[in-house]
Amino acid sequence: MIDHVSITVPDLAAAARFYDAVMAALGVPAVGRDERWLGYGLRADAASPGRSYLSIRLGAETEAAPGRHWCFKAPGRPAVDAFWQAGLAAGGADDGAPGLRPHYHPHYYAAFLCDPAGNRVEAACHGAEA
Repeated sequence: MIDHVSITVPDLAAAARFYDAVMAALGVPAVGRDERWLGYGLRADAASPGRSYLSIRLGAETEAAPGRHWCFKAPGRPAVDAFWQAGLAAGGADDGAPGLRPHYHPHYYAAFLCDPAGNRVEAACHGAEA
């Protein structure tokens, strides 16, 4: 459903450490950067409409919004675990350790972090354990 998302952060260096780590854990490539911008994933086009892209831009600090979060698809439960561990090691804060969330469905396995700017991010896998 999501083609691309753009967010702003007040500290691009901190965001780069965090998003480089969690995106690598999920197998998502870093595709560009400069002093005001970071990009992850691949842009959709006519030949590949299923792609998704995340743009992180330098901007003013945003207001706290506890209900705001986004979730990244993980290829499996080990990737969810790696996302959470990498995010903590790269300056993120724990917002929910890896585990099953059966109130969504019996196989929903997810972990939650807050990035260095306070944005709530999640990685989830929907498949049964291999």
